[in-house]
Parts: sequence; C-alpha cells; structure tokens
Amino acid sequence: MTAVLPLPAPGAARPLPPAAARPRTTGTLRPLAAFLTRWSVRALVGIAVLAFAGLAIGPHVLGYRTMTMLTGSMAPAIDPGDLLITTPLDVADVTEGMIITYHIPIDDRRIVTHRVISVDHAADGTVTVHTKGDANDHADPWTAILLGDTAYQVQAVIPEAGHLIAALRTPWLSQALVYGAPTLLAGWLLLTIWRPTKDPEEQ
Repeated sequence: MTAVLPLPAPGAARPLPPAAARPRTTGTLRPLAAFLTRWSVRALVGIAVLAFAGLAIGPHVLGYRTMTMLTGSMAPAIDPGDLLITTPLDVADVTEGMIITYHIPIDDRRIVTHRVISVDHAADGTVTVHTKGDANDHADPWTAILLGDTAYQVQAVIPEAGHLIAALRTPWLSQALVYGAPTLLAGWLLLTIWRPTKDPEEQ
C-alpha cells in the first residue's frame, strides 16, 4: 500500500515544530545573564561606596583611624598586611595589656603598634609606657612618653585588608578610581533610567 503525502504549495513556509519542541535555552539564559550583570554592577558600586565611606568619611566623622600593619611583631594577633582600626582615648586611661599605636621616641620617630606591658602616671599628668611586640623575645628598648591628651588604642583588626589599601594607593590605580568610578556610576545610572521596557504583545 502506498501512502500519498500532500505537497506544500509553492512558496509556502514550512510549519514550525510544536512549542514544546522548540529549544528555550537562549530565552532562559538571556534574562539570567542580564540579572547577574545588573546585580554584579550594583554589588561593585555598593562595595566602592562602603569602602570610600569607611576610609575617607568615617575617620573625620567618627574619629577613628585606619592603618596597615607592616611587620610581624604582633603576630599572631596582628599579621603583616592586616588593617587596624584605632580609636582615641584619654592618655590617663591607658592601662597594661592594651595595644596602642604611638610614635617611638628614638630614631625617625616612626609609628609602631605594640602592647603596653607597664605604664606610669606621673603627678604632673605625664604618662610613660613600656611596650613589647607579642612576637618579639624582648621588650622595646625605649620608654615612651605619650604626648598630648589622646592615645590611640587598637579596637579591630581586618585581616589582609591592608594589602588592598596599599594597592589602592598606587598612582595608576588611584587615577583609575578617581576618573573611572564616577564614569561607571554615571553610566550605570543612565542605563537604569533609560532601560527600554518590554512590549506585552512581544512577550
């Protein structure tokens, strides 16, 4: 028995396969990629804003200071590259066991962050401290007088964040952030405002 199949009319379009048979991979991945891109940009902008607020605005408004630990003298409590957050306190409140940041009284008077192992409060209000790094075998070979009315105590340590701060301070990256970040933010805002809306009929 021979089956006869109807021939399509000349110029007629071939019938489309059923909807269930048509691949939907492209239609599924495109919204997902757009969603991930949109939220990735938002996350980067949010991180940049928080970092700027924490490092540039916060110290002026809240009074704390940030600095990077350069040596391993306070390991394992503080490792090289960790970011320190210090807050001011009255020199009269400095006690043994505190980790403070101060200028050493010798050589180049560099800033160090060590633990107080002894403190002396003189009758005239002068506060003298003897310090030691946790990882050092011996105490620091000097006795430091805390000048002024304020000392700075370490309140928090953010591991490895100092490396990021050091990288941000390099000239080329600083210039890129100064000019590039506002440009990206402005472009993102414009895209958010002018994003085309979908036609319900097309959906």
